[in-house]
Amino acid sequence: MFSRILVSGLFAGFAAGLIAALLQLAFVQPVLLHAELYESGQLTHFGAAKAGAATAAGGIDLVRDGLSVLFTTLIYTGYALILVGAMALAEDRGFRIAVRQGLLWGTAGFVAVQFAPAVGLPPELPGSAAADMGLRQVWWFGTVGATAAGIALIAFGKGWTARGIAAALILAPHVIGAPHPETFAGPVPPELAGMFAGRALGVGLVAWALLGLLAAWFWIREGKRSEDTPRTA
Repeated sequence: MFSRILVSGLFAGFAAGLIAALLQLAFVQPVLLHAELYESGQLTHFGAAKAGAATAAGGIDLVRDGLSVLFTTLIYTGYALILVGAMALAEDRGFRIAVRQGLLWGTAGFVAVQFAPAVGLPPELPGSAAADMGLRQVWWFGTVGATAAGIALIAFGKGWTARGIAAALILAPHVIGAPHPETFAGPVPPELAGMFAGRALGVGLVAWALLGLLAAWFWIREGKRSEDTPRTA
């Protein structure tokens, strides 16, 4: 069982993470680099660009891109191991895992890890006003855990009691409220911040959907391989 979880998670996570990294380089990073020009002062909101700004925006940093791909694949590999572990637990309790269902598993992961936290703490560009990092991390982890538990109760729980508890868990972090600064200020135009948040969540949705499909596919494939492998006495 452990080897099946490990192999499925590693393959699914690496593949989905690589695709996510490429999508981020294509759609998210250009917005990030543009925002860094405002943070550094090379561009000013409602102002003219300084000399060299366009060159800086179009520059390619291979080291930075390589590290971005590396860390993204590692992160999604971790997500995949958690997702496959949850699939194993569900299958052990009698729930059938199919490749099509992987899309639902991936979407649920996206909602828990990215969408629900983004309701209170949307993806932020460099230079944006923000509350204390420790408080934001506590709220983020609490939101992810509560949302994941709520989704699990909706999917596998029985009766209105389970659904009521699920709703309370999902809503609780937002009723408490995410930590925010007393005032909002920063050098980056709000239009750019909105574009960044939208693209980051869009890429996240695609990556998580692929992660769910790949995790389910590899999980089923490894299960069939285990069944086909002859056992020695």
